[in-house]
Order: sequence, then structure tokens, then C-alpha cells
Amino acid sequence: MSEQSSGRSGDLRETVRQRYAAAALRVAEGAGASCGPEPVEADDTFGSTLYAADERDTLPAEAVAASLGCGNPTAVAELREGERVLDLGSGGGIDVLLSARRVGPTGRAYGLDMTEEMLALALANAAKAGATNVEFLKGSIEAIPLPANTIDVVISNCVINLSVDKPAVFAETFRVLRPGGRVGVSDVVADDALTAEQRAERGDHVGCIAGALSFAEYRAGLEAAGFTGIEIIPTHPVADGLHSAVGRALKPDA
Repeated sequence: MSEQSSGRSGDLRETVRQRYAAAALRVAEGAGASCGPEPVEADDTFGSTLYAADERDTLPAEAVAASLGCGNPTAVAELREGERVLDLGSGGGIDVLLSARRVGPTGRAYGLDMTEEMLALALANAAKAGATNVEFLKGSIEAIPLPANTIDVVISNCVINLSVDKPAVFAETFRVLRPGGRVGVSDVVADDALTAEQRAERGDHVGCIAGALSFAEYRAGLEAAGFTGIEIIPTHPVADGLHSAVGRALKPDA
């Protein structure tokens, strides 16, 4: 990577961090937030309305208000009792808390986020929910601070598209999954016909649009990391030629 490219990537990462730090502070102050260029009321494209009412009602209001995602990865991943789950870019903790309920007391749910403010909000939400089988980690999704072959399921909700190094995200996800483990994510994905420039015209990077991979690029990235059984299925539009999509993949058994 050139020095210029490295500098631009660092700037993008810091812009993302600042955006989500501000969102966490707004939630902590009672304002709420959603994914996009500016905080707005939740609609059917991003945010907490993508979860069933009975799921939202079981969680602290702050966890629901901080939902910035484009889907419900805990349902996508079909979590089971006793599993160890990792949420990449866990934000205010909504998917970690829902995962913790699904895997039960014999399982464990980890949340990874690079933003101090989101981690503080998530810890407060976990305490309010009385969740004891959760753990929040500070770090980047490109360098996951967990040992190899220790996680059953990796989930993520509209976060991988924000990464400036998606091959590293896919490689790290593969590394931490145990053989036979699986990925179940929600993410923004572009039509294959859209160029990178056309994606940028439809929205900025921090608004979950400009950094989106195409369907073919997403599949190729997962395949390059070693995944099999790959499915990338659009669920609803988020902009012209861009979709919220469900992504599933498997790490082969050893």
C-alpha cells in the first residue's frame, strides 16, 4: 500500500470512529441515532426497526437506540445453545445481547469495537440487561484480539462495508473461527454493474454506501480467505443499486 493510500485509509478509519463515537454519545444523552450521513429517526432501511418487536422489548432502550445496522445477523446466523459468538463492530451491543440470550448460559457472546464511547455504552447496556455471558473487546476488525480456532459463529451488522481493509477482515474472521464454524452477517452490497465511483455518488463511506463491495467482490473476498458454502442474498434496497444483504459462509472442517 502506498503512503498516500495508507494515509487516506487512516483518515477514513478516523472519520468512521468519530462518527460512531458521536452516535454513542448522542444515545447516552438520550437522542438516539441511525446509520447514514446524519442521525435520523429509524426507518425500514437502517436501525432498530429491522428487529422484531419482541426482541427490542427485551433490551435496554439505549441498546435499541444505538442500533445502526442494516439487518438482524443474530437471526441470519441461526445461533444455538452453547455456542461462542463474535460480533464484529458491536456498537451499543444490541446484537451481542440478543446473541447472549440465544446461546444461553453455556455459551458466550463477544463484541469487538474500536470506539471507546460505543464500548462504554455497550458495557452499560449489558449491565442493565443483567447479561453475564458477554464480553466486550477493544480493537479493530482487521486484527481481532482473540486466539485462532476459538469461535463458533462470527456475526456483523453493516460494519464490514466500513472497513478500509476488507481482505484482512475476511482473513481474521477465518482465523478465529473453529473448523466447521460459520459466518452470518448483514451488510451493504452493491450490484456488480456499479463502479466504485458510482457507489460513491450514491452515499459516503461513513454512511455505509461508498465502501460497499459488489456481490462478486464479496464472494471473491470470502473465497480468497478460504470460506466455502458462500451465500450472499439481498434483502432490501438501501440506495439505487445497493442492498442490505445476508451473507453466510463456512470454514471447512479440518
